[in-house]
Amino acid sequence: MQTERKILSTTEALQIPPVTLAFVGDAVYSLFVREQLTLEVGGKAAELQRVATKVVSARGQSAFLDRLLPLLSEEEEGVFRRGKNAKKATKSKSASHLEYSRSTGFEAVLGYLYLTGRDARIRELLSVYGEFETEEKVTPFKPIR
Repeated sequence: MQTERKILSTTEALQIPPVTLAFVGDAVYSLFVREQLTLEVGGKAAELQRVATKVVSARGQSAFLDRLLPLLSEEEEGVFRRGKNAKKATKSKSASHLEYSRSTGFEAVLGYLYLTGRDARIRELLSVYGEFETEEKVTPFKPIR
């Protein structure tokens, strides 16, 4: 049984707690990173997982935000602030409080855009990422096209 994705109105999406928006946004970003690594870098899944973990981390997301924040609309900035300032139930073991808060705001924006059906805007914002710099040894492969 296949169901269609439910698209929320802006009003409906803004009623969702920012940490819950970040929960969705985390999955959106993780899928983007995994897809890009697979298509751009290639390699074995375990090797790609090590690279993806660094990129998707709070520290990695916070660094990416420096390039992304100037591109956010006023509406997106509001969602970012709500996510950044939200009280979180957990703390990061590998990132500062500021990095963790910023990454939650970033994920909240992605969750908000996804739930409101703005996939093109997500792609536009994430396209700023550019190429992945990998310090890890990754055995490259090129997918058969």
